[in-house]
Amino acid sequence: MNFLEAMIQKAKNNKKTIVLPESEDIRTLKATEEILKQGIANVILIGNKDKIIEDSKGLDISDAKIVDISKFEQYELYAEKLTNLRKHKGMTIEKARETLQNKLYFGIMMVKMGEADGMVAGAINSTGATLLPALQIIKTAPGTKKVSAFFIMCVPDCEYGSAGTFAFGDCGLNENPDVETLSEIAISTAKSFTVLTGESAKVAMLSYSSFGSAESELTKKVIDATKLAKEKAPYLAIDGEMQLDAAIDLKAAKKKAPDSKVAGSANVLIFPDLNAGNIGYKLVERLAKAKAYGPLLSGIAKPVNDLSRGCSFEDIIGVVAITAVQAQLGD
Repeated sequence: MNFLEAMIQKAKNNKKTIVLPESEDIRTLKATEEILKQGIANVILIGNKDKIIEDSKGLDISDAKIVDISKFEQYELYAEKLTNLRKHKGMTIEKARETLQNKLYFGIMMVKMGEADGMVAGAINSTGATLLPALQIIKTAPGTKKVSAFFIMCVPDCEYGSAGTFAFGDCGLNENPDVETLSEIAISTAKSFTVLTGESAKVAMLSYSSFGSAESELTKKVIDATKLAKEKAPYLAIDGEMQLDAAIDLKAAKKKAPDSKVAGSANVLIFPDLNAGNIGYKLVERLAKAKAYGPLLSGIAKPVNDLSRGCSFEDIIGVVAITAVQAQLGD
């Protein structure tokens, strides 16, 4: 059973409700049909019911719940709740009513209010537009200081990682994390990897240097973040700083990091900044023909996940299954 099959099976075992706000996109509607058919999750679509029915001709989405914002009975309650949540940022009831016309904010409020267990969007919206409402309204999980974004990478015919499965972080949110933030990224990404895969996380803090082979402010940040992550989470297998080859290849690890219990077998790769992370995951996705699921949010109180705007409807199904599994942790 591959990673996606395992996610779908886990999602089916404890069905959750996922809101999909981008109902105007046919990929969302095709995914909805398949999600409902397979019993992966309950689905809420946001939009005009007549238009959704028209757009979905030939598809069976009859079991989806369709919510029209303009006819939503609890709209005023949502506006009052949003006002209270954001009043320290100058939110007024009038501004809240206006904000809730945005389907992404409305979807996040459905999660916040317990009407849905998670949200998936990004097929037609940018990562920033998708994630900002979650960061403003859902906020961080207890014991977590920072929200970060990671990818689950599934590389075919790969001997490295956990049978070709890795978590890459942060590849979508924190541009230039400081020592504290980088340590938080490592810990939360490791936890997410274990939750989703059932595998023990082995975390490599990546750099262009392996255990002091080079010295600079760039390597010092990774060294300090590694030390801090170990102090915060002594139960996790975390090591660094190390180069990518030392992290995943046993032959390189024996030469560059012979005393490391992580080197050569890392399955969670933590990049020093967003430049490296974004480039790294796209290289693996294109050159190794890997499946990239994400960016998935780690460290957030309730699951909200992003899609690539070039995603297929099959990709939406996969991310919905992952989101549903993450939501099961709240039980």
